[in-house]
Amino acid sequence: MSTTDPRITDPRSSSSYGTNPRSTASIAGHPLHPMLIPFPVAFLVATLVCDLLFWQTGGSGWAVASLYLLGAALVMAALAAVAGLTDFLGERRIRALSAAWHHMIGNVVVVVLSLWNWYRRYEGGEEAVVPTGLVLSLVVVLLLLYTGWRGWEMVYKHRVAVSDQPAPLR
Repeated sequence: MSTTDPRITDPRSSSSYGTNPRSTASIAGHPLHPMLIPFPVAFLVATLVCDLLFWQTGGSGWAVASLYLLGAALVMAALAAVAGLTDFLGERRIRALSAAWHHMIGNVVVVVLSLWNWYRRYEGGEEAVVPTGLVLSLVVVLLLLYTGWRGWEMVYKHRVAVSDQPAPLR
């Protein structure tokens, strides 16, 4: 390829040469998926914390809080999943990454476990928290460590959704 090849110099090129993999779901060039994922992650970690507090104190408020946190996590995970799946399906270079597949499949497992955990708590109340709910929350947080690692690998190693345009000087 010559240095005048537009795929090298044109940042709008969809070619795999010369540009980073693009986020399909974005607003004004800002990818949506990374903006949404902190919410379900924070809610799921907070669920584990509330479960631990319920286990130690027996305070029913912690069991109620974990039920609401799980519900909020599932809603926000659904929004993040739509944005992530849009990126995954919209850019073949993302689909070609094993990290993307691990990230996606792992997060589907996280959502399924969390949905099951939420339903058990909704039906069973406080009795569903210890030990089953607590164990599920712990497994979910451990899985999030792995899927988050793979997600950041896509950003830092493969530069997914990272602008390849120089920042304007101010």
